[in-house]
Amino acid sequence: MLHHTVLVVLVVWVSVDHAFSAAATSPQMGKKRSALFSVNKEVSHTEATKNVEMTEKVNSTNFKQLEKLRIRSIYVGRSCKDIKDRYNEKEDGLYFLTTANGMVYQTFCDMTTAGGGWTLVASVHENNVHGRCTVGDRWSSQQGNNADLPDGDGNWSNRNTFGAAEGATSDDFKNPGYYDIVAEDMSVWHVPNNFPLEHWNLAAILRYHTDNRFLRLYGGNLLQLFKQYPVRYNIGSISDRGPSIRIVYDHGDKESTRMLYGPNPRAEIEPGFITFRPINNERSAMAICSGVKPTSGFNTEHYCIGGGGYFDPRQCGDFPSFDWDSLGACQGWSPSKEMTEAAVLLFYR
Repeated sequence: MLHHTVLVVLVVWVSVDHAFSAAATSPQMGKKRSALFSVNKEVSHTEATKNVEMTEKVNSTNFKQLEKLRIRSIYVGRSCKDIKDRYNEKEDGLYFLTTANGMVYQTFCDMTTAGGGWTLVASVHENNVHGRCTVGDRWSSQQGNNADLPDGDGNWSNRNTFGAAEGATSDDFKNPGYYDIVAEDMSVWHVPNNFPLEHWNLAAILRYHTDNRFLRLYGGNLLQLFKQYPVRYNIGSISDRGPSIRIVYDHGDKESTRMLYGPNPRAEIEPGFITFRPINNERSAMAICSGVKPTSGFNTEHYCIGGGGYFDPRQCGDFPSFDWDSLGACQGWSPSKEMTEAAVLLFYR
């Protein structure tokens, strides 16, 4: 019985194989195979064409973008507002500006917020709160906490420049527009450290601006303002403070601003302002309280930025005492991790 079964299987296999061979060599099957090969060849050619077209499109887009950027380099303007008004530019990005003396420099322009025309002139960045008044703390002192240098490096009230616009969230930045532009209002963005320029707007934890043209009263820029209100140590009464200007929020609000600071500062600040040259209990001056106004207290080193060159030993640096209780944990006097690890970008219009 077993032999018969094997014989049947072999016969069936031979029959099937013979049938396949016959079909494969038949004229009709040959035509089908030829047609199939032709279709495959056509598909392959179509895919190759698509790949070439896609590559050409990518290259074309890049060249168009480069051409757009090249055209920007021939614009003439003292500020981003000039560029917007004269050339009808509406896209955020890097542009070239010219000072009154003919110096050309590149910076970021916000062409969309509240009518656009905002020029990035500076950023205050802190990558190491523990490295107090050391190299990199350009808005306070790179010389150390020194009583002989009460004004530190003095960069709030001089014409030094440093950094690059594209790296404004990775390092301190100050361009010639800081002292050259005659502006009316300011805008401030708090952007997480190291974020690329293309995502600053969406990444910002806070964005706000003034709208009352307050800079007209102070010479049109921060250089002139800080000449009137120098950042120094032991300058006088702690009640002697610079101006507090009301702000309009573009992203965030008063409550979200308040919660970015520690529990103790919340009791002595009013959100919704930008304050210049606030004084603390030790009679030291910071540069800016960004987003808040000191009210009932004088512990400004915990919620203001940009100090001079001499403080209490634990109150020095661009973010003078943001780590007092617990770094980035929003405990005691310390602000949140979001605020501590965000660069403060300053714009004029």
